[in-house]
Amino acid sequence: MGTETMELLYMLSNAGPVVKLVLLLLLFFSIISWAIVFIKFRYLRRATRESSDFTDVFWQCRTLADAFSKAKALRSSPVARIFITSYMEMARSDVSAGKDKDGRTLKPQTSAFHAMESIKRTLRRSINVEVRRLTQMVPFLATAGNTAPFIGLFGTVWGIMDTFQGIGVSGSASLAVVAPGISEALVATAAGLAVAIPSVVAYNYFTDRIRVLNSELESFSSDLLNIIERDLQKQTEA
Repeated sequence: MGTETMELLYMLSNAGPVVKLVLLLLLFFSIISWAIVFIKFRYLRRATRESSDFTDVFWQCRTLADAFSKAKALRSSPVARIFITSYMEMARSDVSAGKDKDGRTLKPQTSAFHAMESIKRTLRRSINVEVRRLTQMVPFLATAGNTAPFIGLFGTVWGIMDTFQGIGVSGSASLAVVAPGISEALVATAAGLAVAIPSVVAYNYFTDRIRVLNSELESFSSDLLNIIERDLQKQTEA
């Protein structure tokens, strides 16, 4: 173990109780933040990859039923999940029989209209669910990035106050007396910045990736609705 590390551990062991509490709080923020970074990075990377794979497969399929069977193998894809939900909703609406999902007899045009409205509502709900799933835990990174520097600054200010109080009691203001206490206090600010910087970087990165995926969800849902509307129109005319 290096000399600098030994000196840092010595400073931390001699820090006041408030500074130690601040450092423990920052350690908690750091552990949770890094855990979220690793979890969300893997999740978003897989979601992006499988969404891209499903989109390619979807446009190659001849029917929605073929796409449905492919989508079931890509459950980590938000795009595949909203397709599965909307396809199942469409299957529940028997337009060709002139009935809605409750079995009530309707005119073909009315039945198609009800089916489209139901599918649109299902798609909106599915997109909202997927966006919530994508953004889950990410706001904590913003909280850590915004509050960690202030928590560290609080520990520094408290440590400096403690140091000056010690100077007043001892009556000595030499550098040898002041420097150790101030250096211990400044560790809290450094720790706060060490937590905040990676948290803010990760938050901005994840926010950008989520924005791209949300845009893909909206674009795919529009294309899917157009395809379903054409299929329903063919069923109505048949």
